[in-house]
Amino acid sequence: MNEALDALTLARWQFGLTTLYHFIFVPLTIGLSLLVAILQTVWVRTGKVKYLRLTKLYGKIFLINFAMGVVTGIVQEFQFGMNWSNYSRFVGDIFGAPLAMEGLIAFFFEATFIGLWIFGWDKLPKKIHAMTIWFVWIGSVASAYFILAANAFMQNPDGFVLNEETQRAELTDIMAVLTNPVAVWQFPHTLFAALMFAGTVMVAVAAWHLKRNQYVDEMRVSLKFGLWTNILGFLGVGLTGHSLGMVMTEAQPMKMAAAEALYESAAGADASFSIFSWGTPDGLHEIFSIRIPYLLSFLSHGNFTGEVEGINNLQAAYTEMYCGADSTLLTCPSDGVFSPIIWVTYWSFRWMIGLGALATLVSVVGLWLTRDKAMASGRRVPTWAWNVAIWTAPLPMLASLVGWIFTEMGRQPWIVFGVMTTESAVSPGVPGWAVLVSMIVFTVVYGALAVVEFKLITKAAKEGPPEIESVEGSDSDDVDHTQFATVY
Repeated sequence: MNEALDALTLARWQFGLTTLYHFIFVPLTIGLSLLVAILQTVWVRTGKVKYLRLTKLYGKIFLINFAMGVVTGIVQEFQFGMNWSNYSRFVGDIFGAPLAMEGLIAFFFEATFIGLWIFGWDKLPKKIHAMTIWFVWIGSVASAYFILAANAFMQNPDGFVLNEETQRAELTDIMAVLTNPVAVWQFPHTLFAALMFAGTVMVAVAAWHLKRNQYVDEMRVSLKFGLWTNILGFLGVGLTGHSLGMVMTEAQPMKMAAAEALYESAAGADASFSIFSWGTPDGLHEIFSIRIPYLLSFLSHGNFTGEVEGINNLQAAYTEMYCGADSTLLTCPSDGVFSPIIWVTYWSFRWMIGLGALATLVSVVGLWLTRDKAMASGRRVPTWAWNVAIWTAPLPMLASLVGWIFTEMGRQPWIVFGVMTTESAVSPGVPGWAVLVSMIVFTVVYGALAVVEFKLITKAAKEGPPEIESVEGSDSDDVDHTQFATVY
């Protein structure tokens, strides 16, 4: 293994680790901002203090998480210039546009209204103040869309031309970039996944307190709200994921073939989906599997007869297309292999589905155990159920992480599909040891931040909703906010 390959491998590991670490905070920020906005709106409409207490509790968790997300997100941009300078030079004209929009429009919009929400409790009218947290959520989802649009260009490049004189990709249609079909479906898929994570966090907090019979009125609301949020989020993830899968099949057929480890093209009953598969070490021969006939055709095309191209067929077609007489170093990988690491894409796809489904199953059982009829009969929820609910919290997050592993690893060997290979995108003058040093530093720092984040959120969750007293002589929905000056 030469030095250039060492630098490439380390740069990929570093970007993958920092990206996944940053994404831990993103879905919770998006999901919790919406749930907090709903809770505060319900308080404004009903005047019931328990909704205000829940708003304060989950608002505090949201702000801790948001701060950590900002800190970890800054590092991502530096890596483009440090480790991926060839990529930045080649597609910076296109990739930079949605990222600039995210920073200059969405993020500043979101940050402005976060400031108003934090410091406006005793300064703004209730309805105006509640609007600020809704604007925070709008800013967070706008930020997500611009970033997903940038990523969608890497999955399905559009809206550009290759300048042969400068050897750069140049932007020709910003609307084509922003309305990329991959972004259009990846966006709601990501939002619903974020709701699942926020919902399970809310369930875990409620379960911890209800297990100890604390803040019962507030935590029953939190529990039911979180359980239903997770279930509805899973339904949304499934529907949008199916549409995204069909777009992916059209744009990146190799990724769908790798997700099923399908080496030969198949259709109809032969295009089955394996729930579990056990094969030879080289992955070329199947020993045992559990399969659902027709399902792969449905996932790929929305019908039960569509043909799904196999890895071998696509490998031959891509070799002729990208490694022919007119190919360049940017389109033909050095080893001539156009398929990703099969076991990574195969299992990440299944773990993504399985972890999300398991979290939803826990929510369904939770609704059954805490249904009104059961609670009215005096039946106690068993301790094991509360413990399961608490430990279910990270499952949607883990599902999102392995989903991104599938998305990015399934694109390989491309950094921009059909346009630029990953190995040609790495910075040519950065030695492997330099990347290794920065990766170790980032890992240590991020590890410390993870401990701080976990302790802060755990402390806030265990403290529970703050005590709130109505102002003497006022209506029931008027409360003294000055006591919270130091909460945030």
